[in-house]
Amino acid sequence: MTRNRLPRGVWLLAVARAVNRLGAFSVPFLAALTVARFGASPVTAGLVTAAFGVATIPSRLLGGRLADRIGRRRSIVLGLAGCAVAQLAIAAAGTTWQVLAFAVLLGLVYEIYEPASQALIADAVAPADRARAYSLFSAALAAGGTGAGLIAAAVGRWDLRWLFVIDAASCLACAVVVRRVLPLDRPLRSGTRRDGPSPWRDRALLVLLGTGTFYALVFTQVTVALPLSMTHSGRSAADAGILFTVSAVTTVAGQPLLRLGRLAALSTPVMLASGCVLLAAGFTGYAFARGLVPLAVATVVWSLGDLLIFGRVYAAVAGIAPPDGRGQYLSVYGLSWGFAGIAAPVTATQILQHAGVAALWTSTAALCLVLAVLQFVLVRPLLPDVSPDEGAVRAEPVPALQD
Repeated sequence: MTRNRLPRGVWLLAVARAVNRLGAFSVPFLAALTVARFGASPVTAGLVTAAFGVATIPSRLLGGRLADRIGRRRSIVLGLAGCAVAQLAIAAAGTTWQVLAFAVLLGLVYEIYEPASQALIADAVAPADRARAYSLFSAALAAGGTGAGLIAAAVGRWDLRWLFVIDAASCLACAVVVRRVLPLDRPLRSGTRRDGPSPWRDRALLVLLGTGTFYALVFTQVTVALPLSMTHSGRSAADAGILFTVSAVTTVAGQPLLRLGRLAALSTPVMLASGCVLLAAGFTGYAFARGLVPLAVATVVWSLGDLLIFGRVYAAVAGIAPPDGRGQYLSVYGLSWGFAGIAAPVTATQILQHAGVAALWTSTAALCLVLAVLQFVLVRPLLPDVSPDEGAVRAEPVPALQD
């Protein structure tokens, strides 16, 4: 089976987002900045961070609507420019209340570019190649993330405000690249009347949103709990940084696997279930591994599972969306990450505190196995049980990403 070459614009968009991700390290330090600069209590700092998180939920919905109404490129540039302005405002804030206000502003623009970027890829790539394109996008973010932590460690020791300044600069750099490299695309929808079904009435999308929320919960729990579980096991929290790097390298190095004919030919439910089983195996390794090498092996295993899931699930969402509603469909599905971002810090820390490291990772592995079963019980009846290659009609090309 011959795999199509991804359009040049997809690669350029991935590179632009990698540049942005390289500087995207400020938000985790929002609470620390509030405490260090204004002497706020940890509780107050936590409320500032929570306010940001809540604001990202309507931000993603807004991004989907803008992507379909004003075009993908305009939405990406608008969202990135908005992030830059908000982060510069946080860096210049003089009171806790100002930080809170600008944190909410940052949350409201933070996710605008995400649905537009995802819709732009779906517009230009054949259904058979969408999973690979989305996985490439994920790999680009992972590659940028490997350097982001190192930059944050160096700059953060100097002044936390500069983290927000550098992050703003990376947003502007990404916006400039997108603006100059990608030609202006025309909105696929005109007027105010929506043609076709509402995404909130599409049963297949809602099922994917439900299962995707638990997948996002698992992934977010890893981000939140891995450093804590290292310290609970008597290791340094810095070891989590090594494991995160192993995961990023695995995601990047594993991209050729997605071009294997037999793997690409798997139906969406089978692919998603296989990924969930690998996730479960990796987290089981976390529960019982003690040395850094076994933990790294477990990380490789669950990262391969994530590799199988991420691109295919976004390709599935793009596949069920009408062409003029892909932005909104992808934004609705993206709410899974917002929901998980609220729930994961609570579930992960509670299990870790009251039941311990082994219970945290075995319960996470069990949830992954449940998700594997749900792919056949819930997802399979609603999605065609074929691979994206079979009977797929090539997406109508959008000039912004075509060669």
